[in-house]
Order: sequence, then structure tokens, then C-alpha cells
Amino acid sequence: MTSEGNFVQPSIPRFNGHYDHWSMLMENFLRSKEFWSLIETGYEEPMTGARPLSEGQQKELEALKLKDLKAKNYLFQAIDRTILEKILEKDTSKKIWESMKKKYEGNARVKHSTL
Repeated sequence: MTSEGNFVQPSIPRFNGHYDHWSMLMENFLRSKEFWSLIETGYEEPMTGARPLSEGQQKELEALKLKDLKAKNYLFQAIDRTILEKILEKDTSKKIWESMKKKYEGNARVKHSTL
């Protein structure tokens, strides 16, 4: 028996209100799945009316969309529904991440300063 048979899939870090800790765990998780580049840079849809994409460009765009969909799936599993409902921009994984960062980053520092 190989050690691969005993491999345990890492669990998706659930957001529990502590953004700084969750974001570190989630970034590591998404990097391990090779999705972090989408969170950092995102991808752009061609503008309406722009010249048509070549077949290669179309395949590349479709691959990016699928990869982004997978990253969004992990984020949707990590973030509670009540929090997701407050996030207006859910088009891409990058927009979800930025919304979470804007809303929750630094909350721990604010809590500590008020104590």
C-alpha cells in the first residue's frame, strides 16, 4: 500500500469572524489548489463589441472561467450564507475575496483597541 492511499483531503477553512486567521488559512488552501492567482489578479471578460477572440484565446478564457468557478465554490463553502448575502459582488472569486477583506479585515484590531 502506498502512502497516497492514506492521503487526507484538507478541509476548507470556515470563516468564523476572525478574518486575519481565516484569510491566511484560506490563502494557503487556495494556493495548494492552484487557484490563488485568480484571487490576486482575476480575469477579464472581453468587452462587448470587441473583436472576436481567436480559438486559443476562447479556450484560455473558458479555462479561466472554470478555474474561477472552482475557486468560488471553495469560497462559497467557507463563508456562511448570512455573510454571503451581504456581499453584493459575487461575479468572480477575486470580487468575493475583496469584499470579505474590505468588510472584515482589521476587525480584530478594532476589537482589541476598544478593550
